[in-house]
Amino acid sequence: MSKPVKTEAELVAMAKAELKVHADCPDGMTIAVIRDGDSWEFRATADTATAARPGYPECVAMLVQIGDHLGKQYDING
Repeated sequence: MSKPVKTEAELVAMAKAELKVHADCPDGMTIAVIRDGDSWEFRATADTATAARPGYPECVAMLVQIGDHLGKQYDING
């Protein structure tokens, strides 16, 4: 059985919503979807000041967990 398909924008929006519930992330973090064949994962980027703020490492770790969870539920469009 195939997984439902979501766009990159939909997946990023879902990740942001999950992060708001589970973590206090600093403003300025950007989330991108990195594709690798049939699989995908989230990648967080931020400028040096944002990355140095309290909570940033925890948000990145949470984003990885969210990506693992969503990756098992959804395929990416395209």
